[in-house]
Amino acid sequence: MKRRAFLKRAAAGMAATALASPAIAQTGAPVRWRLATSWPKSLDTVHGSVEAMAQRVAQLTDKKFEIQVFAGGEIVPPLQVWDATQSGTIECGHTLTAFYIGKNPAVAFDSGVAFGLNTRQQQAWMYSGGGLELMRDVMKKDGILPIPCGNVGVQMGGFYRKEINSVDDLKGLKFRIGGLGGMILSKLGVVPQQIATADIYPALERGTIDAAEWIGPYDDEKLGLHKVAKYYYYPGWWEGSAQVTLLVNLRHWEALPEIYRAALETACAEATILMMAKYDAKNPEALRRLVAAGVQLRQFPRPVMDACYKATFETYEELSAKSADFKLIYESWQKFLADSNLWFRVAENTLDNYRYTMSAQPR
Repeated sequence: MKRRAFLKRAAAGMAATALASPAIAQTGAPVRWRLATSWPKSLDTVHGSVEAMAQRVAQLTDKKFEIQVFAGGEIVPPLQVWDATQSGTIECGHTLTAFYIGKNPAVAFDSGVAFGLNTRQQQAWMYSGGGLELMRDVMKKDGILPIPCGNVGVQMGGFYRKEINSVDDLKGLKFRIGGLGGMILSKLGVVPQQIATADIYPALERGTIDAAEWIGPYDDEKLGLHKVAKYYYYPGWWEGSAQVTLLVNLRHWEALPEIYRAALETACAEATILMMAKYDAKNPEALRRLVAAGVQLRQFPRPVMDACYKATFETYEELSAKSADFKLIYESWQKFLADSNLWFRVAENTLDNYRYTMSAQPR
């Protein structure tokens, strides 16, 4: 009996040593990275989530892998995060890849595209529908590895100085909007402007632009956009799901011990869940405050939505004809969108619409 007990203890000890040794060997020397975001510190949702992500990485690695977070403009301008990551000026950056469609229009699928997947569908496509692999193949060409690291959900359509009652009201409108949304709206006469976050309010206040979209009630309120434009339109059809991404310099990623890579991807996944939760909890309160302050909510008229929908898919076909990367991803994405929409229409949408209708009625 004693011999058997001894052998069991010995075997358990050897197994523990076998498990622990590789982890210790992989840990290696401490690693210190710098991360630049495209956001001001005042946005505790999107910028704050990155700070929390960095703290989580340090916690998971017993502070052996630490990431120092810098707000937009502290190291590099907010809209140059991609370039700084690619060159190795910083090891990683947190941004919306839709800002960089000028480099390759296919990167827009990483953040989400007009009339496309909602937040849950985007996550399903990225993690279980082949989306992440496709995006990594595209960005690898620039020496970058993307990791989903947040999502703000469906956005609002922005603040406007005037009402939008018809497609004609879009003509000549100087609108702060980036990504494919701006490209699509230019077909309808809009003059898109890509402006960094901190510059949106002064541009709208001075009349340099006529309208601006950012994210949704909680962040829009923080930027003070309602103080200089009173019409608040919805929905933000160009971003039914706005995934934000951690761009990692591929050379630095490959040099990371495996255990550090796992910690970083785990922390980014947590950041995605927590960011969505915070926006979903904070936006209703902020919307009530904005309306109480005199903001006038407006839904885009159906003819405007129809014109935008038509222009959207015309744009996708044009880009597919010009870009092999865009065409490859678009074909995969289209099939996933159709299949996913079928499921959501059957169960999710039916239940949601019923709940919303009933909740608006007195009990």
